[in-house]
Amino acid sequence: MPISRMILKRSAVLVLDMQEKLLPQIHEKDRLIEQVGRMVDGANALDVALLVTEQYRKGLGETVEPIKSKLAAAKCNHEKMLFSALIPEVLAKLRELEVTQVVVCGIETHICVLQTCMDLIEKGFETAVVVDAVSSRRPLDKEVGLMRMQQIGIVPVTVESILLEWVKEAGTASFKSILPVIKGL
Repeated sequence: MPISRMILKRSAVLVLDMQEKLLPQIHEKDRLIEQVGRMVDGANALDVALLVTEQYRKGLGETVEPIKSKLAAAKCNHEKMLFSALIPEVLAKLRELEVTQVVVCGIETHICVLQTCMDLIEKGFETAVVVDAVSSRRPLDKEVGLMRMQQIGIVPVTVESILLEWVKEAGTASFKSILPVIKGL
């Protein structure tokens, strides 16, 4: 089902597995950390619900700084063992928040991000993936994961495009709140 427009009040951002022991192997990890950080900053500025997952904390550690410190307002932060982040706690929170659209970022594109997006679509959520805020260990895996997502109806967006789509026009208080994020891109 194509998404004609992402609506601010119906959206949530889901941040997947940006963890200490996973990131060193990720392609362009520094750029990824910056972009996920900007996505979180934009969501915080616009009061978009943030949800976070971490894969097997004991083995892979916690969410890395500076992202971790930006997640104080997260509506939930759960550990998971499944590759998909649409675990019962996350699904329940999305339903409680009456979210119908989910914007996904994090790692790894071809595993956890892909399986999460598949599950979101299956549960009836309009789903977008932030292509400049996802990555994998190998560039080919990211590329194939993104192609597969598009084939099943996941909408590709960038940090800048989704933030500006949510605010709709320049000169507003919402626009001014994300301007520092946009200028940093």
